[in-house]
Amino acid sequence: MVIGSEIRKRCHVNTNEEGDRFVGIKADSDDVVVYFPVGYHLPENETDIKRDILHLFQVLAEFTDSSDRVLAMNKFEAPQSVDFPINAYLEVIYYFMEKNGYYMETEPIYKTRDRGNIDWAKTIQRQRALIQSNFSPVYIQYTVRESTPNENKLITHIHRHCVYESFSKLGWLFTPYMPEPPQIPLDIKRFIIALNDKLATTYNDKDKKLFRSMKAMLEYMDEKPSVKQFYFGTDYFENVWEKLIDRVFGIKNKKDYFPRTRWRLQKGKHKEKYPLEPDSIMIHNDKIYVLDAKYYRYGISGNPDHLPDSSSINKQITYGEYIQRQRNLPNESLYNAFIMPFNAAKNYFGITAPFGNIGEAVGDWKGDTFYYERIQGIVVDTRYLMYHYTGNSKKSIIALAESIEKALIENNGVLPQTSSE
Repeated sequence: MVIGSEIRKRCHVNTNEEGDRFVGIKADSDDVVVYFPVGYHLPENETDIKRDILHLFQVLAEFTDSSDRVLAMNKFEAPQSVDFPINAYLEVIYYFMEKNGYYMETEPIYKTRDRGNIDWAKTIQRQRALIQSNFSPVYIQYTVRESTPNENKLITHIHRHCVYESFSKLGWLFTPYMPEPPQIPLDIKRFIIALNDKLATTYNDKDKKLFRSMKAMLEYMDEKPSVKQFYFGTDYFENVWEKLIDRVFGIKNKKDYFPRTRWRLQKGKHKEKYPLEPDSIMIHNDKIYVLDAKYYRYGISGNPDHLPDSSSINKQITYGEYIQRQRNLPNESLYNAFIMPFNAAKNYFGITAPFGNIGEAVGDWKGDTFYYERIQGIVVDTRYLMYHYTGNSKKSIIALAESIEKALIENNGVLPQTSSE
């Protein structure tokens, strides 16, 4: 288990080089390592690091699916799918800590009182009424319904198993405390049947969420009974990067901006080909920005070999040319940009803001007549992006628009000198 000052030592920011691309958590009985994406700046405070780890899990859970969560590492015989139900484990921990204990069912008990939660059926059966002059009964004592926790119920024992399992794997993120071991043997099939019964008769949303999480944990434990290692994450964080960029900056319906192609055949029906699809289309102040999210290393290394290649550059110019012709846009209304990760706290460029312009890409076969032909290279702080994909994105959109336009305005339409590859 990771404790105290060891947490920072167990965090690694990857380089996105071959063999160092995994983002997420890998753990076994002796070791836990959390891997952050390239460009991520870890905070100094241990509490903030724990918060960042939980936030990383949230981002991965939201922006990856089973096709992304596949590991391909040399030490394993074959790639393996990673379906560790991390949200279920966290939900069991949250519930336990919020309730300061285990889920317990209550047993109804009935007592004679002069006030309380009156059970009228039992009151009529058990209590003697006084008959008034008008022959109507009046009760001076009632049978009232109370409840008492019953810690011997099966559902409580199931919760004990799930709490112990979840703290064994992820409890170090919250506390050095380790709950006591379960009191009865693990019986997964019996436990799942009991949880299904509870789900069918429970109407409390919070309890239902807990029972679903416990069931997901048990199903995972049933599939991997002897596996001490567990993994949650992806070797393909570039997919997450694209989705984050599109969530923060992109419009929802971008199909009108896709250049389409087709074959006009001599015989048979014409064949339409799949259109080129830009990662994101951002619109701000009636201006269109074509964004290509590139999870490349240049923002960290400063090495030009880690920049988008010619095919990516030409594709972006094609996007811009298509949109300009379709909409007959003035030059100052259409822009192009690559969006890459970097660390605003420590970088090669001396940029301290969450957004920065590091240069532009051009095609020698095109002129510099249009702004969209000059694709701006924009770096975005990785941690900033991961914490700003929800809520109002207006400030981020304004900052990105300014970063894209700034170099074009400062260069006054003149291309900087470039060297051949």
